[in-house]
Amino acid sequence: MLNTTLAARGIAVAPHSLAAQSALAVLREGGNAIEAMVAAAATIAVVYPHMNSLGGDGFWLIMPAEGAPIAIDASGPAGSLATLGRYEGMSKIPTRGADAALTVAGTVGGWQEALSVAAELGGRTPLPRLLEDAIHYAGAGIPTTLSQHMATSSKLAELRDIPGFAETFLHAGAAPEAGSLFKQPRLAATLRTLAESGLDSFYRGPLADSISRDLKVLGAPVTREDLANYRAKRVRPLELAHSAGTVYNLTPPSQGLVSQLILGISDHAGLGKHTADTADHIHILVEATKLAFAVRDTHITDPEHMTIDPQSCLDPANLQAIAANIDPQKAALWGEGKGPGDTVWMGVIDNNGLAVSFIQSIYHEFGSGIVLQGSGLNWQNRGASFSLDPHHLLALKPGKKPFHTLNPAAARLNDGRALVYGTMGGDGQPQTQAAVFSRYAVFGQPLQQAVTAPRWLLGRTWGESSDTLKIESRFDDEVLDELRARGHEVEMLSPFTETMGHAGAAVRLVNGTFEGAFDPRGNGAAAGY
Repeated sequence: MLNTTLAARGIAVAPHSLAAQSALAVLREGGNAIEAMVAAAATIAVVYPHMNSLGGDGFWLIMPAEGAPIAIDASGPAGSLATLGRYEGMSKIPTRGADAALTVAGTVGGWQEALSVAAELGGRTPLPRLLEDAIHYAGAGIPTTLSQHMATSSKLAELRDIPGFAETFLHAGAAPEAGSLFKQPRLAATLRTLAESGLDSFYRGPLADSISRDLKVLGAPVTREDLANYRAKRVRPLELAHSAGTVYNLTPPSQGLVSQLILGISDHAGLGKHTADTADHIHILVEATKLAFAVRDTHITDPEHMTIDPQSCLDPANLQAIAANIDPQKAALWGEGKGPGDTVWMGVIDNNGLAVSFIQSIYHEFGSGIVLQGSGLNWQNRGASFSLDPHHLLALKPGKKPFHTLNPAAARLNDGRALVYGTMGGDGQPQTQAAVFSRYAVFGQPLQQAVTAPRWLLGRTWGESSDTLKIESRFDDEVLDELRARGHEVEMLSPFTETMGHAGAAVRLVNGTFEGAFDPRGNGAAAGY
C-alpha cells in the first residue's frame, strides 16, 4: 500500500512500473489524471507489447470528484470488407493472420476523445510531452519482461510465420530473453508522427494512408474509408446501487454489465453476512458469475443490435429475483466461457479527485500477430469473437462492433472514498473485479491485500482453455474441500499464476490522501506524489 501526504498530486497504478512512472511524471508537472493516463497508455503499449498495442481497442471510465462519470467507448467496428461471404467455407474466424485483423483499431481515437475531456476540465499538457516517454522506450529499447518472454515462447509456433511478427518480436528467430534489450524503431517513428501531426492523423492523415495501404497488402478487410469514418464516442456508464456505494462500469459491447451483475446479485444474496475468503465468499461470487454469464451470452453485443436495456438489468427487483436462484450449498451447472483475452488495466487519480479507470487490449497475445510494415503496428484480433452463423447474437456484419471482455470499473463508496480498479484476463476480468471489490469495500481488507490475496476463476482465460473452477493453491485446504463438497470442479493452479490476470486498484480517501495496489503476478507498480 502506498499512502501520500496532504501535498499529494495523485497516484498511478499500472501492470508495468514504467507506465506508472510516465503517469506520475505528468502529475508532477501539473497535468490532470486523464493526461497522465494517456502518457501511461502510450508507454504501456511499448513496454508490454504482448498485451496491448496502438493497433488495439480501449475503454475509459472518467470519474470527476463531483458530478456524473464519463465513459468512452474506443472500440472499433468490423471493416467494410468483413462480410460473411469473405469467410465462406470457414467454421469460425481465424484468430491469427490478416483474416483475424478485421476491425478498426480504436485505441488512439480513445486517447483523442479523452484529451478532449481533459481540455474541458482545464488540461493543458501538450501531446508531445504525453508521448515523450513512449517514444524514448520504443527507440532506445526496454528490458524484455519475463511475461513478454513467456508469451512469445508459448505462442511462437502459431505466430512465427505471420507477416511482420518475426522481424518485430523475435531476436534471431527466437523469443527475446527476459532482460534482453527490446527495441521497436518503427513504432517509435509512428509515435513521433502522432506527437507532431496529432492523434487524428492515425485515422485521417498520412499515417492513415500508410496503415490502410499495409492492411490492404496483407489482405485485411479494413479500408482507408473505415479508418476515416472512425471516432471514439462518449457513453453513459452503467450504474449499480450497491450496499457499499455506487459502482460504475462500461456499457455494451463491453461486458461491464457482467461485472455489475456479479456485484449486484451477490449483494442481494447476502454476501456481506459472510467472511472474506471463505467457501461462502467464493461460492456466492462463483454462482453469481454463472448467472451473470447467462445474461451476457443471451444479450450482450453491439448496443445497436441489442434488444434489452442493460441499465434495467441492474434494477434492485431484478437483481433480487436473479439472486434467489443461488443455492447456498450447491453449485449450479453451467456452460462454457468466452475464452482468453490479453489486456492491461491502469488507474490514475489526481489531487483534484479526478479519477480514471482505463483498459487497453489487442484480445489474444499479440492480437492477430500481423505487424504493419510502415508503422510497426501490431493489429488486434478482437473480431475473432464474431460468429459466422448469420443468426447468432454475435454474427459478423460490416460496421458492427464485436463483443468485448474489456471493462474498467470505478466506485464512489458510502463514506466518500473514490475507487478505481480492474484487471486483464477475458472471463476473469469480472470475477477478479468482484474479488477485489468485495474484499476491500465489503469486507474491509487493506487494498494491497485485496489484490495480492489468492484468487479464483471460473472458466477460460489467458493461457487456459478448460472451464473448471481454477483456484490458486494458497487457499486453505478446508476451503477447497468445502467447495468440492458443494459440487465445484476445482482445479489447483500455482500460487501467483498470471492466469489470474494483472489486477490493480487506487483509492482517494476522504482526507485527500491516496492508496494504491498493484499485482505481484505482473511487473507493475503503484506510484504516488
